[in-house]
Amino acid sequence: MILFFSPKNDSDPQRLSEALSDRFKQPVFIERRSEVSKDYVCDVWDTAHTLSREELVYLRQELQRFRKIDLIQISSFLRNGALFCFDMDSTLIREEVIDELARYAGVYEEVAHVTKEAMEGNLNFQEALRKRCHYLKDLPVSIFDELYFKLHPNHGVPELFKGLKSKNAKTAVFSGGFTDILERFKQEYSIDEIRANYLDREGDKLLGTVSGTVVDKNIKRDSLLELQSRFQMETENIVAVGDGANDQLMLEASGIGIGFHAKEGLKSNISNWIDFASMDVLLYLFAE
Repeated sequence: MILFFSPKNDSDPQRLSEALSDRFKQPVFIERRSEVSKDYVCDVWDTAHTLSREELVYLRQELQRFRKIDLIQISSFLRNGALFCFDMDSTLIREEVIDELARYAGVYEEVAHVTKEAMEGNLNFQEALRKRCHYLKDLPVSIFDELYFKLHPNHGVPELFKGLKSKNAKTAVFSGGFTDILERFKQEYSIDEIRANYLDREGDKLLGTVSGTVVDKNIKRDSLLELQSRFQMETENIVAVGDGANDQLMLEASGIGIGFHAKEGLKSNISNWIDFASMDVLLYLFAE
């Protein structure tokens, strides 16, 4: 089935139905779901036909000629007790934390350049992380207390986590960022599991190095599979959400992998992504 997400103030289910009927040369009936998102509605085309990635891309482009419509294809709705695994930077929050730390250190341009290469999949993530962290040497550890309150959750994130809790869903965040930020985020949003990188420190200063296992694309995938086993989840009840090439393996291991405001390095290898809608539209993935 195909789920279409449209802004509440700019949705036209009749026109959507007509556009789909014209495209597929057959009557297409859609159903408006009960509202669970603050700003977006969801219309469902319950079709047994599975569209190829090429068909989904073409359909997305055609519909976006009229309005800002997102769509994702799923095989079935989730039941209570699902597992949601997220990337952090540029997915749950708008910022890239390491870039923000670099602003404080006065090395933003150098670090941002390396970050962009890594997120586009053009640079080994572990090498890129260590190269970027080197620029953070001598920053005070207290910088994390100041920075956390300057980070902005993406639109719909607080509402999503509140809704997931009401659905008894398990939540996890796997980040190529840092434990200092993730521990605070975990507490604020009652996240079940986190994986992130530890920045070495001596006294009250960062050393510019990381220790332990680096959370890269393989660790993100392996962490998802670990939690699947621990929580005894069926693959179809696992949702993974990310924005960069570093998230691709995690998305592929899930039942429903979704790019959120995804970069081209990820988009070119997945079928489902959200360009416009707020994060709380993911609550429409649950059966009513």
